[in-house]
Parts: sequence; structure tokens; C-alpha cells
Amino acid sequence: MPSCARVRVVSDTESHLKKFQKELAAGTVAMVLLAVLARAREPLYGYQIAKQLERRGSGVLAGKQSALYPVLRNLSAAGLAASHVEPSIAGPPRRYYAITPLGRAVLRAWSEAWSDTRDFVDAVLKGTPP
Repeated sequence: MPSCARVRVVSDTESHLKKFQKELAAGTVAMVLLAVLARAREPLYGYQIAKQLERRGSGVLAGKQSALYPVLRNLSAAGLAASHVEPSIAGPPRRYYAITPLGRAVLRAWSEAWSDTRDFVDAVLKGTPP
């Protein structure tokens, strides 16, 4: 394959990968955020959530901390998370989030659906029966 064709294949591959990652993230970010809130001992504000995700590795929100705020607002509007604002000594007021009982039930359902989907996709990719 000529080198210019290899460069185009690499570029096209990267483009398709970025699109796939964006689509995958759109479907998993809410579940990941609910999981973080479910494991928290107290309400968390956005930066704390982002730092917890950062410690866990690159993942779907790597370098996109601002992307979690609209999802947190949507979770709150859907009744899956509760939020409140507290003043901050070091800057603007902070909005804290905590998972609700409905959020815990939805997280359980989403986790089961995720597990089933992951198992199916893994089986197809490996060429084994699910």
C-alpha cells in the first residue's frame, strides 16, 4: 500500500474511532456518574466527581470535565440525583449532587443492561456463543 494511502487509512481510522467513542460516551456517562454518586459517602460537587473519574483512568470523560455538568443537571431533572448549592470560601457557590432512591433503582437496571450488552458484544467480537 502506498504511504499516502496508509496515512489516509490511519486518519480515517482515527476519525471513526473518535466518532465511536463519542457515541459510546453518550450512552454511558449518566450511568458512570450515578455509580460515582452511589458509592459516595456524602454529596459531591462536579470537580470532586471529575477527580474521582480521573483517578480511575482515561475513560469516557477524560479531559472533558465540563461535559459532566449537563449530564448531572439532566440526572437531577429526572429525579435520579438531588442537588443543592452551598457557598464556597474559595470561589463561587458549589452545586452538590447525591443519588436518590430512584437513581439507585435505575442504576441497578442500567448496570444489568450494561452487563448483558457487554457480554453479548464480547461474545460476538470473540466469535463465541453468548
